[in-house]
Amino acid sequence: MSNLIATKRVDLLAPYLALDQGSRVQAEYIWIDGDGGLRCKTMSLDKSPASVSELKEWNFDGSSTNQAPGDNSDVFLRPVAIFKDPFRGGANILVLCECYDNDGTPNKSNYRHACKKAMDAAESQEPWFGLEQEYTIFDADGQPYGWPKMGFPGPQGPYYCGVGAGKVFARDFVEAHYRACLYAGVNISGINAEVMPSQWEFQVGPCPGIEMGDHLWMARFLLLRIGEEWGITPSFHPKPLKGDWNGTGCHSNFSTLLMRTPGKGMAAIEDAIKKLGDKHLEHIAVYGEDNDLRLTGKHETASMTQFSAGVANRGASIRIPRHVALQGYGYLEDRRPSANVDPYRVTEALVNTTLL
Repeated sequence: MSNLIATKRVDLLAPYLALDQGSRVQAEYIWIDGDGGLRCKTMSLDKSPASVSELKEWNFDGSSTNQAPGDNSDVFLRPVAIFKDPFRGGANILVLCECYDNDGTPNKSNYRHACKKAMDAAESQEPWFGLEQEYTIFDADGQPYGWPKMGFPGPQGPYYCGVGAGKVFARDFVEAHYRACLYAGVNISGINAEVMPSQWEFQVGPCPGIEMGDHLWMARFLLLRIGEEWGITPSFHPKPLKGDWNGTGCHSNFSTLLMRTPGKGMAAIEDAIKKLGDKHLEHIAVYGEDNDLRLTGKHETASMTQFSAGVANRGASIRIPRHVALQGYGYLEDRRPSANVDPYRVTEALVNTTLL
């Protein structure tokens, strides 16, 4: 029923979206709040901006987003990236922003600021990233989407990259998100159904430096925004359902120019893995909330407390893909980050530990 209502609302909106808005542009300012969620509000522009530098700084009530006290609540939005708006179409845009306090310092929720400094310092080594964002779909009543209302689906097995009724749920929603990302300019590289029913994954990358965090946050925004229209709530919780079900992660693929160089790559990868092992617990501390519920050593995860690495081993902290080991260069996959990790934090940690 919730899907039918959502569809009707979209149909009612359609003729208004088709109206001529002249030369004016709607700019949806988007930011990360104090709880790691997303917020947005819209500004009218007199014309399309040629670049981010032409966009105005804005502000919002940080006391309502857990980003400031009520007696000093203004938090400032500084635009950092522009994407096309797939909901309004035309020249309308989505604007990703950083948050700053009124003294000019980064807000406590602003992890992009420090990440950008790390990426600038490592720019000559050309760090590239690709993040695999897993998520679980819930319907309006809090039930996993498509699951029996008074029971459970069959055990895991037929759902991963599955095809067919009873094996795959909400493919139309997932496809809508994929197309919206492509239209917006998000560097989305693929999708697949995951191991648990109603669990999906999309991949973003490869992206250089700070672009990784920007593109993944925008992809998350689009996922949540489309969920409004479907009556669907995507969850990034690392273990949304107890029991014999896979958790939800954000596997982080990472390479440098040296790692990608034939004849030198494998030595660089092995050196990076040693450094990552030495700072395992420091990485775990920034790799997402409630990750202990997921990193149990079961369900294709490594132990949270013990660092490990291996070729083609999905139960290791760091996996070297088989083809990388065979060719002797490429990238590594850090399988520890949870689905709710801040991409700025994981990419900054990888660069700080291995390059700086």
